[in-house]
Amino acid sequence: MTIGWADSEHHDLPADEVAPWAARRRHRLHEMFPGQRLVVPAGGYRQRSHDQNFRFRPHSAYTWLTGDQSSDGVLVVEPDGDATLYLRPRSDRKDGEFFRDRVYGELWAGRRPTLGESTQRLALPTRHVAEVAGALTGGTPTRVLRGVDPGVDALLPGTDPRADAEFAAVLAELRLVKDEWEIAQLEEAVAITTRGFEDVVRALPMAMRTSERYLEGVFWQRARLEGNDVGYHSIVAAGAHAATLHWIDNDGPVRDGDLLLLDAGAETRSLYTADITRILPVSGRFTPLQRDLYELCRHANDAALECLRPGEEFRAFHRAAMTVLAHGLADLGVLPCSAEQALADDSGVYRRWTLCGSGHMLGLDVHDCGAARSENYLDGQLAAGQVLTVEPGLYFQPDDELIPAELRGMGFRIEEDILITGSGYRLLSDGLPRSADDVEAWMHRISS
Repeated sequence: MTIGWADSEHHDLPADEVAPWAARRRHRLHEMFPGQRLVVPAGGYRQRSHDQNFRFRPHSAYTWLTGDQSSDGVLVVEPDGDATLYLRPRSDRKDGEFFRDRVYGELWAGRRPTLGESTQRLALPTRHVAEVAGALTGGTPTRVLRGVDPGVDALLPGTDPRADAEFAAVLAELRLVKDEWEIAQLEEAVAITTRGFEDVVRALPMAMRTSERYLEGVFWQRARLEGNDVGYHSIVAAGAHAATLHWIDNDGPVRDGDLLLLDAGAETRSLYTADITRILPVSGRFTPLQRDLYELCRHANDAALECLRPGEEFRAFHRAAMTVLAHGLADLGVLPCSAEQALADDSGVYRRWTLCGSGHMLGLDVHDCGAARSENYLDGQLAAGQVLTVEPGLYFQPDDELIPAELRGMGFRIEEDILITGSGYRLLSDGLPRSADDVEAWMHRISS
């Protein structure tokens, strides 16, 4: 087994497009912690069941800093700013790993790049991951991104937990503002997602003979064909399932006359994801009540969009959307008080039917930069280059006896992907319709 193999040890590879951007990001990180060693692992495989692992996906901070997507890698930035990437390279044909190891062996899992190939592709010095333990010795002040790779955590048991927590927060905060390369990736993710939504509209007749699962598969096919995967579990919620915020069972019937809430996003091969929601009338036409509720949700979305500009409080667009929805709920006779009373800080009774916040940052993670400190994110201000969602919604549970019977079992959410610009915002998801009239015309055009 170890002899008679053709020489394919090294291929000359061009540097990845992301390599110079990743180098700038590492420099920014080093400037935040000068004189300290910084350790960011990719993570390893996670067990799905017995001897089966989930498909590997590296930690977002690791990919952002390196451009690499392979398992078990460890980025080490030294106190002087020099960086080395420790990787598990291609199996050596001189030992048995390449045919014996079911996780890393080339004959089982495919060819991994050599260290030389990775150095060329990532424009970053690389060494074997087995050497990382020796590189982390000594009394150098060190911060590590914990909770990603238990083996790396065990190599650095004595670091300051507070310092490591701050390190994780800074890694998230550095990603709040996207560079030009990232914005292009997110635009691509939105474009793929738009085509996936069109696929779903064409598939509605078949879904009425099967279930929500069919539509989930249709969207996944587009995401997998043109990108890497879906960026999160798709929410394919027909009828009363739309009132469940994160419905991912996707196993219910799709009936003529119902509404379909589709919340889905394609992930690019660079791992950036879109996150878009549309409400689709399965029949192609809204009923009068469905139209009124849809338009109420859209007006809330419009009000939120008007708040998007650099320097505006992050929470302002949510407050604007909730003001519209509270007044709408009052007009429907749902609220037990006036809209103004419901919006008061000591009430918030309208939240029974709005449930959650109206948006979040978007990027390598669908809920991007989640480890950022509140003062720099939720309680902070918008800045040019940030990408976020705007997604206020209304959710009427099927067993809610405080609302009129005709409202029960419906959910509405219109979700847009937004880039904050120097003077306002740009709607990245403008390839999909917003108004009820436009939704109907779009569905008719696609399905005819």
